Amino acid sequence: MYLEHFGLREFPFSITPDTEFFFSTGVSQEALNTLLIAARTGEGFIKITGEVGTGKSMLCRKLMASLSSDFKVAYIPNPYLDPDSLFMELAAELEIEFDADTIAKHQTLRAIKERLLMLHNSGKRVVVCLDEAQAMPIETLEALRLLSNLETEKRKLLQVIIFGQPELEDKLNHPSIRQLKQRIAFEYCLAPMGNDEIDYYIQHRLSVAGHQGTRMFTRPALWLLKLRTRCVPRLVNIVAHKALLSAYGRGGKNVTFWDVNAAVNDTASLRDFGTKFRLAFLLVMLLGSVLLLLIDKGYFR
Repeated sequence: MYLEHFGLREFPFSITPDTEFFFSTGVSQEALNTLLIAARTGEGFIKITGEVGTGKSMLCRKLMASLSSDFKVAYIPNPYLDPDSLFMELAAELEIEFDADTIAKHQTLRAIKERLLMLHNSGKRVVVCLDEAQAMPIETLEALRLLSNLETEKRKLLQVIIFGQPELEDKLNHPSIRQLKQRIAFEYCLAPMGNDEIDYYIQHRLSVAGHQGTRMFTRPALWLLKLRTRCVPRLVNIVAHKALLSAYGRGGKNVTFWDVNAAVNDTASLRDFGTKFRLAFLLVMLLGSVLLLLIDKGYFR
């Protein structure tokens, strides 16, 4: 597609959470530091929340890549699990061999505890990362509390980190899992990037992808990109990718305001915002025209 045209090795704005492209914003770095410190303490649950597209999955992958070799990480991306399936999934991540058709729930928990004790005795810490936790059934979230009971006299045998959208807060307020909420020792809420970080974010991803030339996105293009995506990383990636396609399609070497505008108009999730933006712009133009007319007629002399 446009890789050779722009001198790139790979697509710079893929929405797949590739840690090579991790960009250390003020928010993301603070969240990562919180996770690393909390994982080292080994106490309670850790909760990370954020709106859609703010980088929770990327943060989760970066955390797993940043933990030292004395950690054993179990990653469970599928939230639609009943309690038994959750324990089975965890057992598989911990490399426990069992017959899924015959083993009972209490046997699964016993096998998990024995494996955790073995890892503990070998100097390993266990971290369980659960993505999209807002979609987990209430009874499965309650089952997580059972995992927190697995401990020695000194510390927990595993650390649980849950990543989810803001709706997760509503689930955690459910009376039946109030004990789970009480065990959350660390929490952090991811926010979109700052306006002043977008320029560096765009350049960072282009550089990682192999770009060595001058600025590719013009300042008007960046201005519109910030405005329309509201600095949400996933939306920035989607629009930037489409804008590069637009520039490539017309044979240009730079991404212009009009390339970003075309990309926005091709992105369904931004069309409603775009309609409101155009209406507001037309209203401002109309009010400005009326004001100029009144001044011309002498009403403000």
